[in-house]
Amino acid sequence: LLALIRDEHRTNPRFIQAFDDFANLCRQALNPNLADAAVEEMIIQHILTERIFRKIFDNPDFVNKNIIAHEIDRVIQALTSQSFSRESLSFLNTVYERFFQGFSVKVADTHGIVYTPQPIVDFMVRSVDQLLRREFGRSLADEGVHILDPFVGTGNFIMRVMREIPKTKLDPKYAAELHCNEVMLLPYYIASMNIEHAYFEMTGAYQPFEGLCLVDTFELAEKGQRAFKFSEENIKRVEKQQKTPIFVIIANPPYNAGQVNENDNNKNRKYELMDRRVKDTYSKASQATLVRKYNDPYIKAIRFATDRIGPEGVVAFVTNNSFVHDPSFDGVRQYLENDFDLIYILDLGGNVRKNPKLSGTTHNVFGIQPGVSINLFIKKVDSPKKTAAIFYAATDEWWRKEEKYRFLEQKDSMSDIAWQEIIPDGKHTWLTEGLQAEFEDLIPLGTKAAKQARQAQANTIFSTFSLGVSTNRDSVVYDFRKDKLSKQVENFINNYNGEIYRYRQIIEKCKKESKKPPDIDDYVDYDKIQWSDTLKRHLAQGLPVDFNKDKIGISLYRPFINNFLYYDSILIDRPALFTKIFSPCLTGKENRVICINCSQRPFNCLMTNNIPDLHLCGGFGSQTQCFPFYTYAEDGSQRQENLTDWALAQFRAHYRDDAIAKWDIFHYIYALLHHPAYREKYAANLKRELPRLPFAPDFRGFTKAGARLAEIHVHYEAQPEYPLNRLETPGLPLDWRVEKMKLTVGRASRPPASSVERASRPLISSPDKTSLIYNNFLTLEGIPPAVFAYKLGNRSALEWVIDQYRVSTDKRSGITNDPNRPDDPQYIVRLLGQVITVSLETLKIIDQLPPMA
Repeated sequence: LLALIRDEHRTNPRFIQAFDDFANLCRQALNPNLADAAVEEMIIQHILTERIFRKIFDNPDFVNKNIIAHEIDRVIQALTSQSFSRESLSFLNTVYERFFQGFSVKVADTHGIVYTPQPIVDFMVRSVDQLLRREFGRSLADEGVHILDPFVGTGNFIMRVMREIPKTKLDPKYAAELHCNEVMLLPYYIASMNIEHAYFEMTGAYQPFEGLCLVDTFELAEKGQRAFKFSEENIKRVEKQQKTPIFVIIANPPYNAGQVNENDNNKNRKYELMDRRVKDTYSKASQATLVRKYNDPYIKAIRFATDRIGPEGVVAFVTNNSFVHDPSFDGVRQYLENDFDLIYILDLGGNVRKNPKLSGTTHNVFGIQPGVSINLFIKKVDSPKKTAAIFYAATDEWWRKEEKYRFLEQKDSMSDIAWQEIIPDGKHTWLTEGLQAEFEDLIPLGTKAAKQARQAQANTIFSTFSLGVSTNRDSVVYDFRKDKLSKQVENFINNYNGEIYRYRQIIEKCKKESKKPPDIDDYVDYDKIQWSDTLKRHLAQGLPVDFNKDKIGISLYRPFINNFLYYDSILIDRPALFTKIFSPCLTGKENRVICINCSQRPFNCLMTNNIPDLHLCGGFGSQTQCFPFYTYAEDGSQRQENLTDWALAQFRAHYRDDAIAKWDIFHYIYALLHHPAYREKYAANLKRELPRLPFAPDFRGFTKAGARLAEIHVHYEAQPEYPLNRLETPGLPLDWRVEKMKLTVGRASRPPASSVERASRPLISSPDKTSLIYNNFLTLEGIPPAVFAYKLGNRSALEWVIDQYRVSTDKRSGITNDPNRPDDPQYIVRLLGQVITVSLETLKIIDQLPPMA
């Protein structure tokens, strides 16, 4: 069909005109940036489904009666006028979820198309009816209770609401008080037919459903809203809905924070006013330093619904549950507390990213990776409460999805749930189990407010800090070899600058012909360049890049893995503040940085004198916050100590020791952050916010330990090798080259001392794997099991080296990264021994740390 459409676009004048007219209509009605490819997809959806609908619903007049189908059918008539008969086509045997997941994968991903399981729909509809009766003395069936599903999909929620309403009251409700929106053609069709057919089954009469609009719900909030001119009837429906006071909003909003890779060209659409509304409320109130997650459509949906229901009403959403758990959503929680009077959260769990032992298809009610919750938000005009009363319940973490469905069916509605009232803390944390209240009284390492205000003497230890580098094109700007990195970056720059030249030519041509220039997302060459959103903006601004070998520095890419990095403000997607930390030559001969892993993973830290990567300890959602000892002006001048004078005064006063220097405090911090008692006691706090520090009794003991830890971690390549047994394979030539190393069971080694076990806390991941197959020629034996107790994230330091020092080829770019050093062939073997030494020495230092209190 696609090939046929594009062929007709070249040869069929009638179709060309009809297609262009319809495409312009779509851009006016749905999205000004809609590409021709998206319009082609709508036409294909129509052709492949219209005949099915007519047959399934026994409605031969579908095209004539459905206001949108009638409009698009004009294009189809022009397409088929000289090519084929629609009746001769074979049609798909499924029409919704499988269609999108198979044919329109990107559309399914962007819009979060997942069919809502019926037990969830039933529970939510019954719960809303219960809340209406209990809190407002009304019901779903009552006159004046207008109900909106702003993301209707197949119409399941509206159909379930219809079944909850007595048949004697259905007619006026169906005619005037049920409302829903859909932005995509295929689900719009299905919702229309489903709702009309449900009405027919309940009443025995066919009546077109006039409450359905083909419209982008978020677009309704925009001032410059377009006219939605698919038809006059659609315009009237949209205008009617906008004037209607909505009392109930119930839906499964899309949730997709953004594409994983910009080269997918599948980003969520931006909405000027809706995005600003989120930014001015939720984002502004957040203490998080990275609020990219606020771009998720489900967060916009909560903001939209909060504003749409007015002074009172009910919002019922089934969504990603991250707004409940994730520390960075503190701004959302703060506003929900103030915007509503009652909040009920039924946490269905299933967060595979947080608990990798779960299976999305087995434990998640939607078969996806993010956790899920059913959320009920209630506004009351006469409520005496200043902030919301919040009630929480959760299903068992290990329940399979079928068990969760049965639970919802058995409980019937929210009235049968054993709710626990939760009291948020001062930072708008809702789930406070395990949090230590005293943590708030400790000395903050750094705060967002102090950093934004650039207060050199703020009441924090560090005046500024930075996220690690986020490149969004690691395979291009990172490499183990400097000469190879130079060549691949030069090649990338040439391709990028070529795109700038080509785009300028297009712009000039469009100006001469008075045409609109192509959308940047549809213009760029995705084969040659790894794009990111910021790089596309640089392209649109015409910002070229000049190669400069002096921009190649060293980065700590993963624990004890240094890579060369081309640090450029255009080629690096999020360069952070490292021109002010390692300026001007990108090396830290004098500077040191304490890197903190901020995520749901076990807390860890690592010191370096090189630029750290954002995902230093790997994993989805893992972020590295970096606290440097010095900061500089961008030209390398004006070196300043980043520890505040306020902090120095606090330490000197507490310990009554004016000889304490800032380097002493820096090393004290590093040792204390390694203390097992500190990590265990404040584990829950450290998952939610940056560290805060107590005054330990033995300041000098911690300072000495921290200085030693700093020495072996920063200069790990200078440490002695641990003596491993080298077993050579007989008959093979000497070979130091690594392709991929593998741990295996070796000869028994002496078990770790009990004190080391106590100090390390994390479980030893591979106690029986004491041998390493280095390559076909060489096996290294005698790895002490204790080495696996020194963990950074979910891997030990040694496992990080084994994982990263292998030959790998990036699937997207085709670039191969080879860690072998022709000029130093034994480097990797030597490094393995050095990291074992560092690991054992670290555990020994930790074991001997003074008491924390």
